[in-house]
Amino acid sequence: MAPIASAVPPAVAGEGPLMSALRSIAPSGEDYFEHDADIGVVGRGATLEESFESAAAATFGVMADLSAVRPQRSVTLDFEEADVEIALVRWLNLLLGLSHEDGLVFCRFWIERDGVHWRGGASGEPWRRDLERGVEVKGATLTMLQVKQERDGWQARCVVDV
Repeated sequence: MAPIASAVPPAVAGEGPLMSALRSIAPSGEDYFEHDADIGVVGRGATLEESFESAAAATFGVMADLSAVRPQRSVTLDFEEADVEIALVRWLNLLLGLSHEDGLVFCRFWIERDGVHWRGGASGEPWRRDLERGVEVKGATLTMLQVKQERDGWQARCVVDV
């Protein structure tokens, strides 16, 4: 019987160092691949809160045409977080959780901050087939997470898992 070749292909030209390292240690039969399916969302606003609202709209805009969503039902949420970057991820993930739990797609967002206490909400309607874009956002991640004040306002960004 002829020897079996390794299931791990050689490093691909141009792949990152992590992928090369993983390929070099992968046992026979296992492999890794690059995954570029996630999407970066950016929210901008005159205030920190407006940038969070805009980031929420960008997140839900991945899944639905927000101009077609009717603000029929509202939800509220509150949480405590001192770190504004972590607050962005918590905000987006709480909204996504409420959306999945209640079967709603949101089109309008509001949030306010008092020290470490954040209170916000969203309004929208139950999902309809004609609203869906065929992409589901599963959650906001810490990848490329950044919240910063710029000359002309605030920017809040992160990568969302789709």
